[in-house]
Amino acid sequence: MSRFIAVLMCFTYSFLTLSWAGTPVVVESFPPSNQLYSQLAVTMVKVDKSARRMYLMSGDTLVREYRIALGKQPKGHKRFEGDNRTPEGRYYLDYVLEESEFYRSVHISYPAPSDRKWAEKYDIDPGGNIKIHGLKNGERRSSGYVQSFDWTDGCIAITNQEMDEFIDLVRMGTPIIIEW
Repeated sequence: MSRFIAVLMCFTYSFLTLSWAGTPVVVESFPPSNQLYSQLAVTMVKVDKSARRMYLMSGDTLVREYRIALGKQPKGHKRFEGDNRTPEGRYYLDYVLEESEFYRSVHISYPAPSDRKWAEKYDIDPGGNIKIHGLKNGERRSSGYVQSFDWTDGCIAITNQEMDEFIDLVRMGTPIIIEW
């Protein structure tokens, strides 16, 4: 038993510390994911509303995963202005907004022509202005707390630090698929 513990401790030590040119490097000090994966082009953004997760994909390779907050009524597809739902379907990320009521944001191409057609059929406004954004400017509560519940009007929210990383990793024109 003590031999097993000694072997386990040696393995753990060598796993947690690596030697590069004689300088120990702790695993936790690796560069942020945007530096690790900067060579991987993000080809798709996938949102799983039911899991409250957003995935940046390069082909079939996961580049980055984010915990997200959604609209206050997260279940179901957005149908009209003010329903507090996050749309479902295939859209595109079309432009960055540096100045708004939120810390940086990326606009999502909702409503698509099919969303407009459905809304026109029922003579309602499909809404719009759906974005991926950081926290509301002036937010004083911790990002961990704010991200623990759905609080947007239909947008997808991540932390400010994650928003900076997202904009660095994702090019405008990248498709986004949003599903329950």
